[in-house]
Amino acid sequence: MADTAQPDFDRIGTDTDGATDEAKPRKIRRLAIIGGVGALLLSAASYGGAMFFGLFSDDAPAASAPPVYFDLPEMTVNLSSIDQRPQYLRAKISLEMSDEKTRAAVEQVLPRVLDAFQVYLRELRSTDLEGSAGIYRLKEELVRRVNLAIHPAEINAVVFKEIIVQ
Repeated sequence: MADTAQPDFDRIGTDTDGATDEAKPRKIRRLAIIGGVGALLLSAASYGGAMFFGLFSDDAPAASAPPVYFDLPEMTVNLSSIDQRPQYLRAKISLEMSDEKTRAAVEQVLPRVLDAFQVYLRELRSTDLEGSAGIYRLKEELVRRVNLAIHPAEINAVVFKEIIVQ
């Protein structure tokens, strides 16, 4: 057993191992500095993005004013029909808007708004008004027609107080 090689304890730490031990703290410091700079850049970019999109605005959220409603006169129109059987639509409609300026704009062109409604409603068939999808499409089209008539002002919605198809 005398032939077995004994480790040379005098040479431990004098090889390249010593250079590796000194390089480890440098690498750790370098990684820490790079990581810190990266984290700083990431947080600065996040803050800049939040400022750009207005997440940190100093303006207090404005209290929204209650909507303004404008009642249109009750409308009764005959609907288009294939079998020539008369069918009628009676509707009580109110327009929802955000302010009194829009209400004044509607009042100025009220005959034009009523004409647009009459022309459109007379072309409808009773099948066009079936179900909630039909009523929804009707509302959207009436909003579009009012907004065209009062441009550049806009209303928010058409509210049906009553709608009857006979």
